[in-house]
Amino acid sequence: TQRNSIMTEPKALKVGILGATGAVGEQMMIVLAERNFPVAELRLFGSSRSAGSKLAFKGKEYEVEEASLERMKGLDLLLGAADNDVAKKFLPDAAKLGVTVVDNSSAFRLDPEVPLVIPEVNPEDVKWSKGLIANPNCATIIGLTAIAPLHRKAKVKRLIASTYQAVSGAGKGGIDELEAEVKAPAGTPAPCKVFPYPIAYNLIPQIGGFNDEAYTSEMQNEGRKMLHDDNLLVSCTCVRVPIIRSHSEALTIEFENEISPEEARELLKDAPGVRLWDEPEEKHYPMPLLTSDQDLVYVGRIRRDLSAPKESYNRSLVLFCCADQVRKGAATNAVQIAELVFGLAQSAF
Repeated sequence: TQRNSIMTEPKALKVGILGATGAVGEQMMIVLAERNFPVAELRLFGSSRSAGSKLAFKGKEYEVEEASLERMKGLDLLLGAADNDVAKKFLPDAAKLGVTVVDNSSAFRLDPEVPLVIPEVNPEDVKWSKGLIANPNCATIIGLTAIAPLHRKAKVKRLIASTYQAVSGAGKGGIDELEAEVKAPAGTPAPCKVFPYPIAYNLIPQIGGFNDEAYTSEMQNEGRKMLHDDNLLVSCTCVRVPIIRSHSEALTIEFENEISPEEARELLKDAPGVRLWDEPEEKHYPMPLLTSDQDLVYVGRIRRDLSAPKESYNRSLVLFCCADQVRKGAATNAVQIAELVFGLAQSAF
């Protein structure tokens, strides 16, 4: 069966969400409803603790059930919003049952047998799926959506990324911890459970564990996979900031071919999934407050890299981008992948 065949009249699908009670799982339900995804049946899966709780979808309440492979049988689509260990336990086996699985965990992102997809960047990769497709890291989704139109024109050679990532990237617990710290009376700080240090009024330059070279980000490897370029050079510094929603990124990009800020703006102006917001004289530039609770990646502050050596000056740009981490950085991208697979992709893609 060709999973990505175009249907003139969408078939109503049986859909499941693993990790439905988390921030991304709940957002997936919102996005499915907003985008009129053809849901004939909805099954919500969670832990034994959350089993029995109820969540609303299109005005109807659905009971969360404890995750089991037996109940995943017969689904057309399973969206994964659970931790790595849960994803590994259920999702490969669900795919073997014929269920199309789109997973938001990091468990399968770098697996060479699993496509890693951003619909605006590499939609064609869904064609070689064996049933399991990975949703990229949120920062990768935001950065590559901004970069992809420029890459097609001038080919990215080297990328330096500094990310400023909202607490929503750590799930509901991250949001709760920031809010608790802000509300805590002076002199009685709330305990740090999610983050290694207080996040209120602070920045933490670590997201995830450090590797042997003291890096924490997957962005360089994920970017190489989706841009199909093993020679792409990337250096990332990822910082957790006291923002509820929306990640921001400062990107310095060296291209193989010449490209000007004016050309970049023209390419980004009508690019799918992007909103050009680059009028510094009007104080128009991407910000978390501007970009939260919507699906576009805002791009601005486009300028030459003044630190570039003479030989690459006309091939180097700096930009700033920002987008909602829970939506485009997770839930919306996963639903867009499902739309590609089932021939439901909207006209922008």
